[in-house]
Amino acid sequence: MSDVYFLESENARELLGLLDAAGIALAIKQNDFTAIKIHFGEKGNIGYIKPETIKPVIQKIRAIGAIPFVTDANTIYRGQRTDAVHHLMLAAEHNFHPKFLGCPVVIADGLRGNNYVEVEANLKHFKKIKVAEAIYNADVILSIAHFKGHGLCGIGGAIKNMGMGCAARAGKYEQHNSIVPKVKTELCTACGACVKWCGGGALELCPPIHLDPSKCIGCGQCILACNYKVFSLPWNEEAAVVQEKVAEYAAGVLKNKKAFFINFLTFITSQCDCFKTIAKPLMPDIGILASQDPVAIDQASIDLVTKHTGHDILKEKTGMDGRRQIEYAEKLGLGSRKYKLIAP
Repeated sequence: MSDVYFLESENARELLGLLDAAGIALAIKQNDFTAIKIHFGEKGNIGYIKPETIKPVIQKIRAIGAIPFVTDANTIYRGQRTDAVHHLMLAAEHNFHPKFLGCPVVIADGLRGNNYVEVEANLKHFKKIKVAEAIYNADVILSIAHFKGHGLCGIGGAIKNMGMGCAARAGKYEQHNSIVPKVKTELCTACGACVKWCGGGALELCPPIHLDPSKCIGCGQCILACNYKVFSLPWNEEAAVVQEKVAEYAAGVLKNKKAFFINFLTFITSQCDCFKTIAKPLMPDIGILASQDPVAIDQASIDLVTKHTGHDILKEKTGMDGRRQIEYAEKLGLGSRKYKLIAP
């Protein structure tokens, strides 16, 4: 059984006390290069964890004597985070820059997303894991995840922040490539929003919309871009496999690596931070969790969301059961779904 430390949202200013109680000083030591893995938020998104929120965490790491840097890896969909130049510009627009944070901001997989190190995994789906180079070379990973729903994985928390978030672009392709959306052309209004966001150039507006399955990379951006429910992903074995792939990538990223995990249960929506915010939060803010166990912290996060809403709202909204990735990650030895929730 693992310990998960919980701070209610009204006590968020006590974040550093939460980290002390959860044992951050056990995970991070003097002179450790510490990769603070966070999502900078896509343009138009307002739900991402803000830099002013994590600034005290950076100061805490520096006080320990470690060497922090804030990082993320490039995306496979079309947006402002597909290469390091535009990614860093967007991060700066959102105030993730050294002058404010007091530490560097690094795009972990390089200019075009092809800087990575292959890690031996020998698991069901992957023999090798393509870990973004800067994250691989760090001594410690500090995961700061915005817990929310996700159109492909049901939920996005610590496991997804490690598996999908720390993969180089080639690794992201490997995790997505088994999913092709269904298309209801009769619902298409020919607005063209999906074409703009399609990561593989698989969509063409004839009209109506046409999807070329051979070009689809399974990124799911068409589902998020469309307001008319033209695209859908039914819950089937292929969708479940994506979650398993994410968990295997998380295992590769965390192999022989010290790590610490923080989940923010704030501004919880059914969508990830890779898209502009088009919906209000599904519930009031719940709080912040910290743990040395990525499985336990994600299990506690989904349990708290279900408890506060009275039903499995993220599964209802996304059509995906995010527990699959948690269960599989436990089988891979990443942690335990059994936990003790502690309010320090």
